[in-house]
Amino acid sequence: LDPLAKNFGVEVAAPQDQPAPAPAPAPAPAPAPAPAPAPVPAPAPKSTVSLSKITLDKTRASISLEKSSAGFGEIRVNLNWNRRNDSKGGGFFSMKKSNAIDLDVGCLFELQDGLKGAVQALGNSFGSLNTEPFIKLMGDDRTGSISDGEWLHINGAHWSKIRRILVYAFIYEGAPNWKETDGVVTIHAPGQPPIEVRLNEEGGRQGMCAIALLENDNGAVKVTRRVDFHNGHSNMDKAYGWGMRWAAGSK
Repeated sequence: LDPLAKNFGVEVAAPQDQPAPAPAPAPAPAPAPAPAPAPVPAPAPKSTVSLSKITLDKTRASISLEKSSAGFGEIRVNLNWNRRNDSKGGGFFSMKKSNAIDLDVGCLFELQDGLKGAVQALGNSFGSLNTEPFIKLMGDDRTGSISDGEWLHINGAHWSKIRRILVYAFIYEGAPNWKETDGVVTIHAPGQPPIEVRLNEEGGRQGMCAIALLENDNGAVKVTRRVDFHNGHSNMDKAYGWGMRWAAGSK
């Protein structure tokens, strides 16, 4: 077009270089990823130990209490029985007659070092918690008027020194009639379900009842229901192989 424009007297300006196109803007950097949330620790599993009462009977005669990291603590054995104090017959003189029963709790023990003995009110053998035999009778309810009965305490911190304990009850006064006593022994250990053994399931006319045997089973407390009847300490001793001598005693 330049010659044609000059033919008509038109001056055409020299072409100028076109500016280079601006570079495309760099893409914006991707945003930094958000930090991952800190992991939330899983909740600690709840204890699987049921603290519901366990009753030992013919269908379930034994149970083992496993030692926790804190040990067994103080194991408490309670004997409770019917508080009735009925009088038979009528009239003035019958009011002085009572069939109240003095029911006592006690135990035979055998330690790992071979020491054997009994803890009971009869003979004032109340025992000791902090020295051998690490078992103590906490008083003697001679009237049955104490609502929570009688207690044996066992120092579980020294369970490793104990081989076995036979818990028993005997009728010190009154006609032997276990059905009427409605007796029950309950074993309490910290963090463990109460273990109950009822004395009136079998009946029996003899004055002594071996209730439960506690054995050191590789560090655990194995509780076995016995509920068998004897006519005295000596016969019960022979039945369980304690091998002690017995003489008449009083309290």
